[in-house]
Amino acid sequence: MMKLSSNQVGIVRRLYYREECSMREVALKLNVSLNAVCHFMRKHDLPRRTFKEEQHLRFIKKPPTFKISKLTPRLKELQAIGAMLYWGEGYKNAQENSVVDFANSEPGMILLFLTFLRKVYNVDEKRLRMYLYCYSDQNIHALKRYWSRLTGIPQSRFSKPYVRSDFRKDGRKMRYGLLHIRYGDKKLLLEILRLIEYYQHKYASVV
Repeated sequence: MMKLSSNQVGIVRRLYYREECSMREVALKLNVSLNAVCHFMRKHDLPRRTFKEEQHLRFIKKPPTFKISKLTPRLKELQAIGAMLYWGEGYKNAQENSVVDFANSEPGMILLFLTFLRKVYNVDEKRLRMYLYCYSDQNIHALKRYWSRLTGIPQSRFSKPYVRSDFRKDGRKMRYGLLHIRYGDKKLLLEILRLIEYYQHKYASVV
């Protein structure tokens, strides 16, 4: 491989700062080793990005696993419905979580949220996961079959269920348990949170 010369400072600066290439990408573009780029930047006092900055840049560059549909009036309505469902029943802390996580016990609400993900965002079906919360006196296998048939998501994509045993036998229980629909893409989570914020400011601003 070639070595970097002092007159290439401007090139390295442009690739790393302006074009936001990683150090490995700079090395590949200039046909030198990664170590050569590291040494060159130290020698010429070119500050490296922090780990946090590098992680953020990698996140920005990473392509999303979904594709937003062309929004017809019907899909715009569905988009608003899905955002409001998530506002009420979804996990919304993007600082601690990178997964869309919607939980409910109502089959109709689960189906409606899935339709939102599938029709508005064309999510990758293989990334959809389900997590069941139920009670120890319920038939777990029957519940998994029920939710799998309803949602069209195979049982192989169920996480290990949470089975609660400390409950009152005569208390009110959820007939089908509580189902979490999960989708692992932080960009989709941020998109849904952006929608929630938009509708909140437009229709429910608190003075």
